[in-house]
Amino acid sequence: MGHALARRTLLAGAAAAGAGIVWGTTGKAVADGGRQPLAQGAVDAEVARLERGLIELRRDLHRHPEAPGEERRTAGVVARELRAAGLTVTTGVGGHGVVGILRGARPGRTVAYRADMDAVPPKDIVGGGPATAHLCGHDIHTTVAVGVARVLARLRQRLSGTVVFLFQPAEEALAGARAVIDAGVLERTRTEEIHALHCGPFPVGQFAVTPGYGLPGQDRAEVTLSGPDAPGAARRLAAEIGALATVTPPQTPADLERMVADVQTPDGPLARFVAVRAGAQEAKVSVSYRCWPQERYVAVREDIRRLARSYEGAGVSFPAEPFPAMVCPEGDARSLARHLRRTLGRDTVTELHAAFPFNGEDFALYLDRVPGTYTFLGVRAPGAPLTACYPHYPDFSPDERAIGVGVRAMGGWIAERTHRAPGLPGGSGRP
Repeated sequence: MGHALARRTLLAGAAAAGAGIVWGTTGKAVADGGRQPLAQGAVDAEVARLERGLIELRRDLHRHPEAPGEERRTAGVVARELRAAGLTVTTGVGGHGVVGILRGARPGRTVAYRADMDAVPPKDIVGGGPATAHLCGHDIHTTVAVGVARVLARLRQRLSGTVVFLFQPAEEALAGARAVIDAGVLERTRTEEIHALHCGPFPVGQFAVTPGYGLPGQDRAEVTLSGPDAPGAARRLAAEIGALATVTPPQTPADLERMVADVQTPDGPLARFVAVRAGAQEAKVSVSYRCWPQERYVAVREDIRRLARSYEGAGVSFPAEPFPAMVCPEGDARSLARHLRRTLGRDTVTELHAAFPFNGEDFALYLDRVPGTYTFLGVRAPGAPLTACYPHYPDFSPDERAIGVGVRAMGGWIAERTHRAPGLPGGSGRP
């Protein structure tokens, strides 16, 4: 599958916005004599010692959800944890973002790990909600990232390279990644690749990798109508635009189960889709839609224009360029799958062959700049309904055992990615 967005190679040390921010440097590490990457067993042992405290940290974050752009307390907790682990910490990055730098004792590559910190606003909860709440698992994501930082910090004498931990604000608003990038983090830290986990509707202990797939972007349109019957025309046009959809939101638990099965089906019903929401208010039609692959935006825009042309005096506008889809590099995702099967067990990985139609991710903006992986962390407890592990549902209640699983997986993976194999001065010798 071709990527519509060209990836750009970052120039090491390039100047960036955000004067006065101190990120730390990779420093000078002692020669490692070609030693092997940090062993998974060492990571697992540290996770076992820290797991109970990490669960308590997640519960604290869960009790104090903060809306996109308002993550002051969460950022303070994260900064405190990272400083206690010995990382170099910068706060106030792209809003309330926190950057932690961990330098290993051995030479290696610079790899970033990103976690989002904000909670879900009431309007974005399925069916609506009374208050902002952690119903997307960002409290889990933040806790896993803190856990990885603490584990690798305790093992820094055996760690190669540098790890850049990005605790990002405002993901739910699709604004935080842009703000962090605009602050110059990737350039200043000379990040070579970036990785992330997201809670997903899979059994606890399982990961879903996304080679060549990810999550769709989003586009918006507005149509204004004129004339004495403009309100009626707007309602009819909204229905016609809505009919462009090839997939509709799940209405029942069975629908949700079917969608989760479909994204794991090669060449299945979600390999290509258009998901549309169109509503009329007075003489105006507001449209929001997602599609896969993202090249379909061109055709969908033309379909909207075509339908609007049948209404005399209709004016169509697209307020901005489509927000890009998150497309995960195929090779990196498959390398991660092999790593997880080798270190955590052959049955720990499933592969997605499609994108979830109704969710977006601003991690797309990082992957437009550097390679990396975005992987779903299974959080479904045995016997739990799917809504208890599918983000944005009001009964979302992830199995906390996933925290330790996530730290084990990402701790070992990041340590492997920062390791510089002998004779490969510019990289790690990817499998």
